[in-house]
Amino acid sequence: MDHYFPRAIGPAGEEILDIPLSPAALPHVTKRDMEQAWAAARDAAIAEQPGPPRGFRFASVPDGLHLALIDPDARCWADAVDRIADLATPHGVSLCVRLLALVELIGRAEWLRPFISIKRDGAAVSPHLLHAAAFARLTDSGGFDETGLRHLLVRPDISNQGPTP
Repeated sequence: MDHYFPRAIGPAGEEILDIPLSPAALPHVTKRDMEQAWAAARDAAIAEQPGPPRGFRFASVPDGLHLALIDPDARCWADAVDRIADLATPHGVSLCVRLLALVELIGRAEWLRPFISIKRDGAAVSPHLLHAAAFARLTDSGGFDETGLRHLLVRPDISNQGPTP
């Protein structure tokens, strides 16, 4: 049985999840979970379905890391993940944080270019990158341990093939 995190309403009306874990302690997800989250987020973005403002408060992180999702795209993607994997669960939060961390990393890490194809209707991501993102260690700040992610991408059982549609 999955543990449920309490949902509260913040001062600006945003939904806040109080999470007694650090992002680094969130569970791994599956490649299929990441594929579904990527597809759901892409579909929600194309449909321009904004999600509600929300945030994650990680109580076990020094200074209580607060991840506020106020950007319309991040809100849209988080809402899409909430529909397929309840954000009030460790699995749902892990999936959402991993999706957001992947998007952030794609935006700045040139070494990921072989794993991504930008198209008119969005980005296609290599299944190998989604697999690595499902298992890579998250840092306490909610990003990926890039060294670990790179290591997963060069393992013999995860080939460096490009994205598939």
